[in-house]
Amino acid sequence: MKYQDRPLVQALQRFHNQKPVSFHVPGHKGGALSDLPTAVRQALAYDLTELAGLDDLHEATGAIKEAEDKLACLYGSERSFFLVNGSTVGNLAMLYATVQPGDLVMVQRNAHKSIFNALELTGANPVFLSPDWDGQTQTAGTVSLKTVKEALTQYPDVKAAIFTTPTYYGIVNRDLRQIIEVCHSRKIPVLIDEAHGAHFIAHDAFPKSALELGADLVVQSAHKTLPAMTMASFLHIRSKFIRTERVAHYLQMLQSSSPSYLMMASLDDARYYAETYNEKDYESFQVYRNNLIQGLYNTPCVEVIETDDQLKLLVRATGHSGYVLQEALEQQGIYPELADLYQVLLVLPLVKARDEVCIDDVAGKFKNAMDCLAKKEITSVRLNNYLSNSAPSTVVYTATQLHTMDKEWVSMQSATGKVAAEAIIPYPPGIPLLCAGECINQDHIKQIYDLLVAGCRFQGAINRETKQVKVVLNR
Repeated sequence: MKYQDRPLVQALQRFHNQKPVSFHVPGHKGGALSDLPTAVRQALAYDLTELAGLDDLHEATGAIKEAEDKLACLYGSERSFFLVNGSTVGNLAMLYATVQPGDLVMVQRNAHKSIFNALELTGANPVFLSPDWDGQTQTAGTVSLKTVKEALTQYPDVKAAIFTTPTYYGIVNRDLRQIIEVCHSRKIPVLIDEAHGAHFIAHDAFPKSALELGADLVVQSAHKTLPAMTMASFLHIRSKFIRTERVAHYLQMLQSSSPSYLMMASLDDARYYAETYNEKDYESFQVYRNNLIQGLYNTPCVEVIETDDQLKLLVRATGHSGYVLQEALEQQGIYPELADLYQVLLVLPLVKARDEVCIDDVAGKFKNAMDCLAKKEITSVRLNNYLSNSAPSTVVYTATQLHTMDKEWVSMQSATGKVAAEAIIPYPPGIPLLCAGECINQDHIKQIYDLLVAGCRFQGAINRETKQVKVVLNR
């Protein structure tokens, strides 16, 4: 097999070079009927459909199959899939292919909301595992081996386990290999949301992928850290518990029947980018990263926090919340990935030796932002463990039961002891503080108040203006 080529990209280029006449969808006819900006309109010439020589994602036998085969070879999977509906569809397919309605599934409490949506749609019942608190980043980290063993003792009928590693902030689960071994000894498949780890394969200095550690199914957002288009993701399988055909079956049902060829081509290109990443590229990345960090260190009142993933940096401004720092940076034209109570998160580019990236301008803009913040009053807020370190637990009411129950909005002061009718999710990063069907306690209310005061945005069953939450009426 040739490694350094891009089957789908090359197929699209060959088709384009034929100067084809379009009597097929999409309706923009290669961009001819589009009024989008010129640069976007030009790209539409490659926005094609299932035409001769371009293969079919759902019955791949040509260029797409070859591209996916190369992807599987790179990551060491039995089979790898292109995802055009984001990692969200990968998480859905993983669970549909693994569990039945009513099955118990171990899931860490700081999983992405798409995991909880998948549990609801499949009718599986969650066993919530509290992650350890990471004091360095002041974020919820990963689930320990001890917590997993405790859950298996308390809930011996668990049918699957799904974990998130690395976290949004770049924390890697160092117990993962042992966790997988314990689960496999009980014939429990392990599913991994590795949305932020698609680049791990590029160099040995990055953490090992969950697939290499023995996970059965792994989803990766190629668009987060590799040069793929937004929504473009991978799903890998290597399992003795889950059939590949079952995964393919659910992907065919859940993914669009009209997948974007631009997006799939970007996945082919992203695989090639990671596959050809070499030692000189990594050295260039290190120079870029170190220069950026040094420039930030030289900026007064700035603190830089490094994590397990070298593509992630946390930056703090003394005396100010991450939300205020984010606003100040955006005024300078710098847009972090997210902000929280303490910091902003920067996702660095996985640069290659060919790339010329100057950070002098970035350091200067950070200094300007800090000069502006120096004139503002202190805004920092201290909040202990964002997610309470509770024992493994499940919901009071399942998603199916909740659908039949009446709900009401109540003040947060009177919500303690009631059951959350829907999830309450600080966003970003999209980690539920409360899941639908969980009992609300006083700690939850205090955390919600603290987050609201700090300016955090929410999704779900909370009204910021009226300070109300939606609860189950008959509890």
